[in-house]
Amino acid sequence: MDARAIRQAYLDLLREHQHVVIERAPLVLRDDPTTLFTGSGMQPLLPFLLGAEHPAGARLADVQPCLRAQDMDEVGDNRHTTFFEMLGNWSLGDYSKAEQIPMVWHFLVDVVGLDPERIFVTAFIGDAEHGIPRDEESADIWERLFREKGISHERVDLDTEEHGNEVGNQGARIAFYGHKNWWSRFGGPNDMPVGDPGGPDSEIFYFFPQVEHDTAFGRYPHQNSDGGQFMEIGNSVFMTFRRTDDGFADLPKHNVDFGGGLERIAASSIDSPDVYRVSTLWPMVERLQKVTGRTYEDATTAMRVVVDHLRGSVFLAADGVKPSNSKQGYVMRRLLRRAMRFGLDLELTAGVAADLVPVVASMYGDDYPEIAAKEAEIVAIIAKEEKLFARTLRKGLSMVRRLGRTQPAITGANLFELHDTFGMPIELSVEEAHRHGIALEDTWQADFDALMDAQKARSRAAG
Repeated sequence: MDARAIRQAYLDLLREHQHVVIERAPLVLRDDPTTLFTGSGMQPLLPFLLGAEHPAGARLADVQPCLRAQDMDEVGDNRHTTFFEMLGNWSLGDYSKAEQIPMVWHFLVDVVGLDPERIFVTAFIGDAEHGIPRDEESADIWERLFREKGISHERVDLDTEEHGNEVGNQGARIAFYGHKNWWSRFGGPNDMPVGDPGGPDSEIFYFFPQVEHDTAFGRYPHQNSDGGQFMEIGNSVFMTFRRTDDGFADLPKHNVDFGGGLERIAASSIDSPDVYRVSTLWPMVERLQKVTGRTYEDATTAMRVVVDHLRGSVFLAADGVKPSNSKQGYVMRRLLRRAMRFGLDLELTAGVAADLVPVVASMYGDDYPEIAAKEAEIVAIIAKEEKLFARTLRKGLSMVRRLGRTQPAITGANLFELHDTFGMPIELSVEEAHRHGIALEDTWQADFDALMDAQKARSRAAG
């Protein structure tokens, strides 16, 4: 199944299970100042997960576009993207694990057609400090589902990723972890602010035997290893608790929050550990191959960065964001400028807007009509940013390389001058230095920050 078919099949299945399919939220939430972007499907529904009544009822489903700017520097490998679509379903005080886990299993195995022998899962090991019990119920349900398919269902306690890296999962189908299997917006139980909901989760991974485990990420593979063999494709969160001044208390309603990465599920369905080969990304790669004369195998990292960052920027523009020097606009500017930086490696001297925005509009226009409706406007926004930055980028990168040739190490003052005088983002300057093996002074970050703070103080005094 291609990504679009999986998206539609998911919503059809949830409707059969009496869920109301709700509209997606914008990438910038107007009433949530705690975050720049919608980074998960649950963010727009937080008030309802805390107990408010949703006008559509207690069973909800959607496909939510998400953007996680914190993953920007990881884009280039086979699985990370800043923009992605999250398949989501929620039970607001209605059903729980006994219905949720088999429903997801049915979707992945019977609807999408994934090989159940290659599905591995996790569960929460418990937290004695906070009085939170081990999630044996989820493990028992998974064990039954595997047993019914004649699949091994051994369990192993790993607790931490570090321990898993040392011992591996030892072939166990169900692995228990600690804070890796606790979900909240801010991390483990100790990191949650008072008032936020959280609870144990059960993650689903797809195993790729054709991938050799990368021992840079540990001696042995296990579900939560980044060694390449296991790819997380979904996560059922059982929101049971709310952080209080005194610890944790039961939520008035126990909720289910499922999120499944559309791109990763689609990649698994075609037995590809590379998410960029799915139908919502590969047409952009094909376009790049055509206009550059380069192959994906020859320029993998550059094509992945350009494709991911351009797609995310298109959705940001459709939701009203424009490149700027603050907040969401700054992230969009950084996405576009990184795309342009790697576009230079592909010799995309004419830019990416005119070539790739129509491809995105064609792929998403039927399911997200706002993309097609705003195609010309989006092209204009991105093309304008390309023109603004083209000269700055070339000049700035050349200056970084020249500094590397003429002095022992680049200083914080050098980076500040590149930023302040020439408009060169510090992230790109540092990235360029790393790419060419150019040394940075040990104190470059602190020195740069001090100069930025001084500049801001002068601006406040002058204003």
